[in-house]
Amino acid sequence: MKILAIESSCDETAAAVVEDGRKTLSNVIASQVKEHIIYGGVVPEIASRMHAQAISGVTAKALSDANVDLGGIDAIGVTYAPGLIGALLVGVNFAKGLSYSSGKPLVPTHHLRSHIAANYLTQPSLEPPFLCLVVSGGHTHIVAVKDYTEFEVIGRTQDDAAGECMDKSARSMGLDYPGGLNLDRVSKGGNPDAYSFPRPRVDGSKYDFSFSGLKTAVINTVHNASQKGESLNVPDLGASCIKAVTRCLTENTLAAAEEYGYKKIALAGGVSANSVLRADMTALCAKKGIELFMPELKYCGDNAAMVASQAYYEFLSGNTAGPDLNAYATMEI
Repeated sequence: MKILAIESSCDETAAAVVEDGRKTLSNVIASQVKEHIIYGGVVPEIASRMHAQAISGVTAKALSDANVDLGGIDAIGVTYAPGLIGALLVGVNFAKGLSYSSGKPLVPTHHLRSHIAANYLTQPSLEPPFLCLVVSGGHTHIVAVKDYTEFEVIGRTQDDAAGECMDKSARSMGLDYPGGLNLDRVSKGGNPDAYSFPRPRVDGSKYDFSFSGLKTAVINTVHNASQKGESLNVPDLGASCIKAVTRCLTENTLAAAEEYGYKKIALAGGVSANSVLRADMTALCAKKGIELFMPELKYCGDNAAMVASQAYYEFLSGNTAGPDLNAYATMEI
């Protein structure tokens, strides 16, 4: 079964064709980084306009790269929640038009479910149940994946996401957008023990996260140094920030796996590309005898192949929509 999927939840316009939820036939992404970099982050109105400009060409290329036309597609998947509402509406309305004109079923797909499904594209042995740490610029969740379309959130951030913390910390250090990616790059070789940052905990919710205080601590370190005329070692500060974030992520995830009896852990989301997080999780899981699954780097950020993968399982479970499908800025997984 071939699924054509469309992703437009933030600042990547993407389309892909995936066969049987596991085999990527095409994966096309039009990035908007160059347009947003001058603002230090994503401008929603600009993102929406650029999606509208790119979506037709990106979808045509995805079909061409997969050597298939709409007649050879079995269903059309689209990200409909969560995300920037204007950006989502571009993808949803385009997918509805394709579905109506071609007569192909329309499959509404949740963005976070898709990030989890990114692992299926490169980890053929991975099947539910497993525990997944979903970590990105907008989300930080520990999710029990009970089946392909059955999920339970065990822990989540109570304020900022881990990616938000690293993005804003990077911006305060003078690094360009995307902050998390550039923070990872410049921090290689830095001393992660040069600066001491708090380990935030959430009272009464032992698997939840809180990153707003950590973000503030990093920003205050930068501002205090500036006010005193002192110079900062950016690689050291970046490495210390990343260490503080990954310590929270790994400790909570491994503790949840132990309590709930999971012997398989997966990573997902844009921050799953972070080199320190990947290395730390690899070492800790090996030490505890837990099997670790991570998506290829090309599937960590937003892309449509992951949407097509999850849409395949949604379609098999009978999850389809009609022309009244709407987009939603927020939605539980």
